[in-house]
Amino acid sequence: MRPRVALEIKTAEELVDPELEARWATRRAERLDAVFQRILRRFVEREGAIPIDEIVAWFPDRPRDGLLEEVAGLDERDLILVREGRVELAYPFAAVPTAFAVVLPGGRRRYACCAIDALGVAAMLGQCMEIRSRCHHCGGPLEFEADAEGPGPGADGVMVWVGKRGEIDRKVFTSL
Repeated sequence: MRPRVALEIKTAEELVDPELEARWATRRAERLDAVFQRILRRFVEREGAIPIDEIVAWFPDRPRDGLLEEVAGLDERDLILVREGRVELAYPFAAVPTAFAVVLPGGRRRYACCAIDALGVAAMLGQCMEIRSRCHHCGGPLEFEADAEGPGPGADGVMVWVGKRGEIDRKVFTSL
């Protein structure tokens, strides 16, 4: 017989960590950076990784070395993931297929880093879109719409599990 595991259920208010909230406030401010905003727009416009040289070309009036430092800083602060000279991830978007697809208006499919990010894309863009994934419990398909206000009625009964992050988990997972 398997030992029983007690699950502690808390409200969102009980889960609030003031230090984490302060870090996220800083991250939200950093997301207003012109380079980061352009990277996000590119993920919306086209799928796939973004070559660093493409980012440099977006800002012809800025020194290349300064842009490269800025991109490296975004990577260091875990807002993007740079590998082999390309941006492969910019929260909430992943350049490669993940378990969390968002279908934008017009049928353009993009991939989110996680379930929370998939829900956030609709709010970020202020558009209605479809979210597609699979239940991690039974493997069944999950498909519902979400808009800036949140998930639509098709998401009734769907739950998102959120775990507490440890110190080592601050850098993006590279297993996407």
